Amino acid sequence: MNNMSKMTDRFFYHIYPLGFCGCPEKNDFSCPAGHGLRDIEAHIPHLLAMGVNAVYIGPLFESTAHGYDTLDYFHVDRRLGNNESLKRLVQAFHDNGIIIVLDAVLNHAGRHFFAFKDLLAHGERSAYRDWFSNVRFNVKSPCGDNFTYDGWNGHYNLVKFNSRNSDVREHLFAAVKFWIEEFGIDGLRLDAADQLTPEFMDELSDRCMALKKNFWLMGEVVVGDYRQQLFRPQNLPTGRATNRLQSVTNYELYKGLWSSFNDKNFFEIAWTLRRQFGDIGLYRESVLYNFADNHDVNRVASSVKNKAHLFPLYALLFTVPGVPSLYYGSEFGVLGERGHDSDRALRPSWDAIRTAESAVDRDALLKAIADFACIRKNSLALREGSYRELRVSSEQFAFMREKNGALALIAVNASDKERVISINAGDLRSKSARWKDVLNGREFPVSNGTLAVPVYPSWASVLEPGAE
Repeated sequence: MNNMSKMTDRFFYHIYPLGFCGCPEKNDFSCPAGHGLRDIEAHIPHLLAMGVNAVYIGPLFESTAHGYDTLDYFHVDRRLGNNESLKRLVQAFHDNGIIIVLDAVLNHAGRHFFAFKDLLAHGERSAYRDWFSNVRFNVKSPCGDNFTYDGWNGHYNLVKFNSRNSDVREHLFAAVKFWIEEFGIDGLRLDAADQLTPEFMDELSDRCMALKKNFWLMGEVVVGDYRQQLFRPQNLPTGRATNRLQSVTNYELYKGLWSSFNDKNFFEIAWTLRRQFGDIGLYRESVLYNFADNHDVNRVASSVKNKAHLFPLYALLFTVPGVPSLYYGSEFGVLGERGHDSDRALRPSWDAIRTAESAVDRDALLKAIADFACIRKNSLALREGSYRELRVSSEQFAFMREKNGALALIAVNASDKERVISINAGDLRSKSARWKDVLNGREFPVSNGTLAVPVYPSWASVLEPGAE
């Protein structure tokens, strides 16, 4: 595969494979290799029809249960297939112009990981006692072990690594090197990146870039200042910061997407976009990973109160700065909420999705998403442009994207009635007397110093200037 094009050209599809393929919840460590990865390969025509050209998938490697409790970083989880089927899947994606980003669980491992099993067997005499964080032999763990340790977020089935241990780093970096060289992957999503040390991420980044030019590293960051993961300290001779990671998960935008509609408060999403991408925005030079839902949060169709709002919500997802991502099955508006102690409802099989209840007309939402993706693909302004707010009220919102003279004006209406959004001609930065709504096939004149854009109920308009 040739070097990746700009990540802003990408439209991601997110697959949680153990769920997508309907795998058993627990690994019996003895079953023959499954066929799940072949099932995902058969899904490629569906992705291409939507305009998808990037896939984030994972976790994929041998684990005890949900994939984030890894026990072997060098072998594909037998419930999904084997290493040969992953090589075939990556090649199939590449043959269709789709890049692939794997979930990398490098902050912690499962209790069946070989080094932790040795620690369980040999205690203080184990050669691996320093592989894990804060191991102490003066107290028992909540699991009844004769020692305790740090678990991710208090979950003791997820044993946190001591990433300052050079042997740990070498084991994990060897696994990443193997994934790049053996499978030809294009990037990684770093699980729990906000728990990884800066030194670990910097060394990982250096090693990945040495192995593959334009390799993409995205960090999972739920809260906080994304710059801590995006940039290294400004301690270079030039005084300029350099990249640590290329992107992070934009949870701040995720929350504003659905709650702005629910609360009839577009001021929330407008504030977020100004803060992130405005003239002095914190991340205006970065490419954040935008999403409406994922494997850890409620399906967006369950989050929005008025299901008709799914349409303008996805219009926003595909027109704001960053790279958009769609979680598998959400193109049909399927419902799903987290249980008290389970994420199973968020991670159904594809067979279940095909017959699941949908919040809206499945075909209509699927077509709308494909249309939004096509418009974004054909607009330099939407892929790479700056961000400038034009109008905001409780249920209407308009903004401009600009790049090298290319303009895109986005107007969104959350009302159940058609509303006119009026823009002063001086804010348009174009002498065009008419603007074309490329989403809806309409044109509107600039009259008396104003561009008046009527936007359909619970819908959007995407306008470009006509001939001057």
